[in-house]
Amino acid sequence: MNRKKFIKTAGIGFGVSIMPGMVFGNTQIEDKNNNLDQYSKIIKDNEGEVLNVIGDIQTHKLTGSDTNDQITEWVDNVEPGVGIPPHIHTNEDEIFRVIKGQVEIMVNGKTVVLEAGDTAFAPKNLPHSWKVVGTEKAKMITSAFPSGIEKMFEELAELPPGPPNFEKVSKICGNHGISFVK
Repeated sequence: MNRKKFIKTAGIGFGVSIMPGMVFGNTQIEDKNNNLDQYSKIIKDNEGEVLNVIGDIQTHKLTGSDTNDQITEWVDNVEPGVGIPPHIHTNEDEIFRVIKGQVEIMVNGKTVVLEAGDTAFAPKNLPHSWKVVGTEKAKMITSAFPSGIEKMFEELAELPPGPPNFEKVSKICGNHGISFVK
């Protein structure tokens, strides 16, 4: 076979062999994108489910059902003096981003005051806590991954108003892999 005939024959064979992949490959890419679309979501500042979690006013922006159980994200709008005592998560890591006000945060024994624009990372299995300090209300975006913690917050928000019953709070938190540290 001469060279020109070989290239022509090989080119046709190559084209025929990759054509199904090109046709079906595009379909598979479109299907993957369609699966991702089910998890896309745009949330405006005034949108989300609002929960009063023992004085921590949380607006849940993304939950596990929105993110294929990858992440839960909420906005804390909290009065001065409100906070969460030292505790440990066994299921999720958390990121805290202060938008407004001052939040004193402790992670693994190190305490610092975060201000607008500051971020802290609290990996699972390390003790951490936070408390709004200063005189103004704080706004903080908190992310937990993987998701699931939102179920605990829903249970805590159902507790009666007034001073929390620490025994009940500890039991609910414990059921979700969170324990308080003395």
